[in-house]
Amino acid sequence: MIKSVVFDVDDTMYDQQQPFRNAVKRVVPLVSDEDMHPLYIRFRHHSDENFPKVMAGNWTLEYMRAHRISQSLKDLDYPHITEKDGLYFQQVYEEELDNICLHKEVKKTLDFLKTKDVPLGIITNGPTDHQTKKLNQLQLKKWIPAENMIVSQATGYQKPEKEIFQLAEKQFNMTACETLYVGDNYDNDVLGAKKADWQALWFNHRERRIDESPTCDIEITSFDQLLETMQAIFS
Repeated sequence: MIKSVVFDVDDTMYDQQQPFRNAVKRVVPLVSDEDMHPLYIRFRHHSDENFPKVMAGNWTLEYMRAHRISQSLKDLDYPHITEKDGLYFQQVYEEELDNICLHKEVKKTLDFLKTKDVPLGIITNGPTDHQTKKLNQLQLKKWIPAENMIVSQATGYQKPEKEIFQLAEKQFNMTACETLYVGDNYDNDVLGAKKADWQALWFNHRERRIDESPTCDIEITSFDQLLETMQAIFS
């Protein structure tokens, strides 16, 4: 029985592709509309793959940020950009992130869960300052207490490591088998949660295909399905 819900942030609580798209159009205008989604997918891949090098102290955060956009463009056969250009892209991307807001269906879902007194939490991967800025911009403290929000860099762990979920269990005072984790990233969010014996909702709104049968407990493919799914669980 599910008694508590913990959310991912990026591309789960807001559409992360929109600020990314805006930044690309401003900095690398030669990228075609058709390539925007594949470029975003590569960007997320290189971010997830290389942030552990930052956590381990092998790469600087600035180098990783410049690398992920330059390598993503290279993957799609676009011209090489310099590290300076990559850091300028990051600057513009952060400016666009200043305008993010909760998806309206996520807000409805949080409102519903609050009326049901469902304990809520956040686990998000990334740099502490950067992710905390997003949490504040999204005004998540209206629904979730600050002590129930975990940013990976501040812990020394990151999804999909089970330790970050176990840390959340203790800090949020939740029970693993009674906690549902909601996230868009199959590898980090679904597999990570399941390794920690949590239940997992795969928010597959990018309609990613995987080779194996998904191990998630629930899969939805649009923001519109989120509220009705939670209503079915808690009504």
